[in-house]
Amino acid sequence: MLEYIKLILLKVSFSKSLFEKELRKALRQIQPSEFAELKVWCYAQFGRIYRRVLKVAFARFSRLPRLGAA
Repeated sequence: MLEYIKLILLKVSFSKSLFEKELRKALRQIQPSEFAELKVWCYAQFGRIYRRVLKVAFARFSRLPRLGAA
């Protein structure tokens, strides 16, 4: 799933609004174990052009309660 998410983000990276929408969707679908890898990859790929979008999206995701958390 992670590789598919990366492919989608690469394809929509021409548009800030599409990128933001797809990133939010990806963060809802991703497994908690893949979160760190996606975050590192996103900042490496898009950190220069979408740093603020990434910061907001990953901060929002990290505050959400996880399913199965005690």
